[in-house]
Amino acid sequence: THRKMSLQMTSEFQHILRVLNTNIDGKRKSMFAMTKIIGIGKRFSNLICKKAEVDVDRRAGTMTNEEIEKLVAIINNPKQFKVPDWFVNRQRDFVTGKTSQCVINVLIAAVRGDIERMKKIRVHRGIRHYWGHRVRGQHTVSTGRKGKVLGMPGGANAAK
Repeated sequence: THRKMSLQMTSEFQHILRVLNTNIDGKRKSMFAMTKIIGIGKRFSNLICKKAEVDVDRRAGTMTNEEIEKLVAIINNPKQFKVPDWFVNRQRDFVTGKTSQCVINVLIAAVRGDIERMKKIRVHRGIRHYWGHRVRGQHTVSTGRKGKVLGMPGGANAAK
């Protein structure tokens, strides 16, 4: 039997937490609240909560500053806390060759750099990015009509 926790307001309850330059909703459960940080998904959030010994069913607003600092330490250095290499989101970086967990601005800059590198070396994915077309092999005949026009210029009824 799984018990449901009600939201209990105490004097030390925080409605909004600031973690890694991101506002986190204190009313959500700690595991799901951590996913608001760009670069942290459900599985990584679950792992860091378990490594930091934070109860995943507890609300984020009830976490202490020590628990938040421990979570941030694990996010910044997952290797020190025995997080496997396959679990992190930046494996064998093209420039540095290192494996790390990238979050927020670092992750955004890394992805932008990857796309620019692909455009520069004129690889197929880079050319598709440059054209603004679908990159991951999706069909483009009938879907994705809202943005750029892929078919005939002026559409099928333009000649009539």
